[in-house]
Amino acid sequence: MSEELTPENPEIAQTESDEPIKQRKNGLYPGVSDELAESMKSGWADTELHGLEPIAQASETAARRAALSARFPGERIVVPAGNLKTRSNDTEYAFRASVEYTYLTGNQTEDGVLVLEPTVSGHDATIYLLPRSDRENGEFWLDGQGELWVGRRHSLAEAEQVYGIPASDVRELAGHLAEASGPVRVVRGHDAGIEAALTDKVTREHDDELRVFLSEARLVKDAFEIGELQKAVDSTVRGFEDVVKILDKAEATSERYIEGTFFLRARVEGNDIGYGSICASGPHACTLHWVRNDGPVRSGDLLLLDAGVETHSLYTADVTRTLPVNGRYTELQKKIYDAVYEAQEAGIAAVKPGAKYRDFHDAAQRVLAEKLVEWGLVEGPVERVLELGLQRRWTLHGTGHMLGLDVHDCAVARTETYVDGTLEPGMCLTVEPGLYFQADDLTVPQEYRGIGVRIEDDILVTEDGNRNLSAGLPRRSDEVEAWMAQLKG
Repeated sequence: MSEELTPENPEIAQTESDEPIKQRKNGLYPGVSDELAESMKSGWADTELHGLEPIAQASETAARRAALSARFPGERIVVPAGNLKTRSNDTEYAFRASVEYTYLTGNQTEDGVLVLEPTVSGHDATIYLLPRSDRENGEFWLDGQGELWVGRRHSLAEAEQVYGIPASDVRELAGHLAEASGPVRVVRGHDAGIEAALTDKVTREHDDELRVFLSEARLVKDAFEIGELQKAVDSTVRGFEDVVKILDKAEATSERYIEGTFFLRARVEGNDIGYGSICASGPHACTLHWVRNDGPVRSGDLLLLDAGVETHSLYTADVTRTLPVNGRYTELQKKIYDAVYEAQEAGIAAVKPGAKYRDFHDAAQRVLAEKLVEWGLVEGPVERVLELGLQRRWTLHGTGHMLGLDVHDCAVARTETYVDGTLEPGMCLTVEPGLYFQADDLTVPQEYRGIGVRIEDDILVTEDGNRNLSAGLPRRSDEVEAWMAQLKG
């Protein structure tokens, strides 16, 4: 990693992260000669891009902004992308724009802000961005976020072509907002500077209403979103195939080999993983969000792999398979796996237009409760078990969630529109029942302890039922074994 411009290196100029364009002394940067500064101003080709194509979702983002405008007439609406966050010292985490901003613009650059200014007939939208690095004042090579350090960004004129929204310099926005009058709503938690400029103009209650609206707007996916989710799932399927092919190497190393293998697919075909991959082998499968991934991978154990590729447009898959490391389930592993599969089948069958959101959870839980009673692990009858929730000792979690730009999408939607709501065509959710017998659970026979099984698929609600977006991955135990044998050659 290259060294940034610091006073300790006399050959290059100082960069202080809290100074906008670094402080000059007598018109010069410390450590930079007049001749070098003058040389760096000129001799650069014009790289302005013309005739750029708009992003694929430009019509969809315009429609989303129109819906937002109609919901809050006469109010200024401010939606920030967010800022870079420090990982340690002078390094930052990889930036991911806020979901609300991405949903409304398609843009993903740090410090961006979408502003909808109220008009007589609705709103005028402007996207506020950093313009290209200034070559005249040296920003492009002296600032740690200048283009020679982190890469070229679009000019404002280019951004207008790409996103279909008038663009302005974001460095002027805080002052503009501070002087503005009238009602304002802002999506909080992403840009402290923007929030500070609006301190006297917004209320938490009004801002929460904005965030709830944008969360509920994402409950039903448009055609672009459904296509992106299918892309994410298709890449995820290939990532699972990659993992099966290297299980022998994982046995010689650890769960990290599985994590790294899937991550390679995510970075090659998408933007990233959509969440921390769960590569849980053996008893680690009983920890719902096992992301340490530092344990051994042993023949005879099960591997619970819960992972998803995130597309370049930031839509993520979320798929789980529980695989026998050596390619064959033991008799007990198969019994538990088949029970979870049967529960998932019941859950998926309950996903259809007009059904209650909770129906698929209830259907899956009933099957698992029946199995637990049948195996003598809990005293029946089944209705008693379900009424008291006794099966939850081993089922632990809900059977699914909405999926989209967030792996747990639409998270701040109201209860009455989400978990107490009704399924509609275009909704996309996971169905993921599981059974987990903890290694220290003395209420089950010894041979059950340390076995965890989850099966998860991404299900789209259609006009006449549902479509399993992740059907490309086998689910039935015999099909899983045949698939693994074929991949291992």
